[in-house]
Amino acid sequence: MKYGKFLPEKGTIGFVAPSFGCNIEPYKTAFDHSAEIWVQKGYNLNCGPNVYEGSGIGISNTPEKCAEEFNKWYVSKENDVLISCGGGELMCGILDYVDFDSIRQAEPKWFMGYSDNTNLTFLLTTLCDTAAVYGPCAAAFGMEPWHESLNDAYRLLTGQSREVHGYAQWEKESLKTEENPLEPYNLTEEKILRRFPDADCQMEGRLLGGCLDCLVTLCGTSFDKVDAFNEKYKEDGIIWFMESCDLNVMSIRRALWQLEHAGWFKYTKGFLIGRPLCFGEELMGMDQYRAVTEVLAHYNVPIIMDVDLGHLAPMMPLVCGSVGHVKVEGNDISIKMEYR
Repeated sequence: MKYGKFLPEKGTIGFVAPSFGCNIEPYKTAFDHSAEIWVQKGYNLNCGPNVYEGSGIGISNTPEKCAEEFNKWYVSKENDVLISCGGGELMCGILDYVDFDSIRQAEPKWFMGYSDNTNLTFLLTTLCDTAAVYGPCAAAFGMEPWHESLNDAYRLLTGQSREVHGYAQWEKESLKTEENPLEPYNLTEEKILRRFPDADCQMEGRLLGGCLDCLVTLCGTSFDKVDAFNEKYKEDGIIWFMESCDLNVMSIRRALWQLEHAGWFKYTKGFLIGRPLCFGEELMGMDQYRAVTEVLAHYNVPIIMDVDLGHLAPMMPLVCGSVGHVKVEGNDISIKMEYR
C-alpha cells in the first residue's frame, strides 16, 4: 500500500470538484471562509477550474471535465494534498475518464472526501494500491469553530496523528443555512454504540469501505477489483467501514446482500457501520440494525453500529487502505492506523 506525503508547513492544498462544486450557498461562503482559515494557518491554495462550477448534472461539470481536473491535479507538482469540494450524486460518471493507470504510476498523494467521493477514495485503494482519506470535504472546514473531527482530519493530513476516537455527541438536524453558512455542528444527540455481539472487542485489518450507496453501484462493474484486493491482503484481513446516504433500511439490506454474494466480505475481520441518514426509520418490521446484522452476523466477527462515520456528523476521518487497530470498550471506540 502506498501513502502520500504529509502536508508540510507552508505546503499547498489542492481543491478539486469531482462531485459537486461550491457554487451555491451555504457551500460557497463556507468554502471561501475555509480558504481564509487555511491561508491564516500558513498554507497555499491551488484551486481547480471546477471548484465554483455548477453546470454539471449531479456533479460540478461534465464527467470529462471533472475527470480532467482530477487527473491533472493528482499528478501536479503544484499541490501536496487534495481535498474534494463536496459530495454529490453522479461521480460514478467520471470514472470512465479518470486515468487510473497514470495515477497508479504517479507519486502517491493524499486525497480526502466522503459520500460520493467514495468513487475515488475506494478505487484509489483497490485499483491503485494508494491510501486515501474518507473524511470531511472542503466546505466543512469553514465552520467556526472547528469541531474536533476537523482537527483530526487536519492532523491526519499533516502527519501529526494516526489515531482517531469517537465523539460524545452527534448532529441530527443541522443549523447551517444560506443565511448561516458557518454554523458549527448542532450536537444534540448522545453517541451510543450498538455492538453485536454486545461485548468489548479488538480487531485488526485493512480499513476498506465508504458510502454504501456508491459501493453497491461499483459492485460488479469493470472497476470492481475487490476480489484481487482481498486476495492480496488476505493475511491482514479487512475491516469494512460503511455508512449510507439515500438508502432506506430495505435498500441497506439489499445492498449488503449484494456485496456479500459478490464475495466482498470474504476475509472480513469486522464491520464498522456509521449512522445512516435514515436513522430511526422502520419499514415493515425492518430497522437499521436488523438490516445489517441479519445479513452479516454469520461471519462471527464484531459488528459495531452507529459509529461516527458519514452523513450524520461528526465523522472520524479514516485512512482507507491502512491497517486499522480498532478497540471498542463500552461506548468508546478508538482506531489506530498503521501505514504499511
